[in-house]
Amino acid sequence: MLDLEVLRPILRASWGADTCDPHDLQDWRPDNPARGQCGVTALIVQELLGGELILGEVFVRDAKIGHHYWNRLPDGQDVDLTADQFRQEEVIVGGQVQQRPPGAPRRCREQYEILRQRVLAELGGVPIATDQ
Repeated sequence: MLDLEVLRPILRASWGADTCDPHDLQDWRPDNPARGQCGVTALIVQELLGGELILGEVFVRDAKIGHHYWNRLPDGQDVDLTADQFRQEEVIVGGQVQQRPPGAPRRCREQYEILRQRVLAELGGVPIATDQ
């Protein structure tokens, strides 16, 4: 059965510049592969494991510099598979449940589809249980 421990390394191995949010592409590097992957990763985790999407804001000192997505699994556990992308001065604030957009996301649709195809190909025949 698919669980987070199976999914985590597959997602990490599937990230690339081509799955990075274009807003973060200038900061994406192979030594920081989680950079710009939060939205597409959170959508795929929700698709495969269920739960909720959570959206917070990213601040450096008093300046908001962006947004950050993570997941709340059906058991209530918050999971952030891309948390290690942030620099020490970048702080995540808040966290509100977001409705999943119907179909593929409008923003980063191409990146989402690339990541989704890679992950599903790696999973092969692993049974998937969802709570959507």
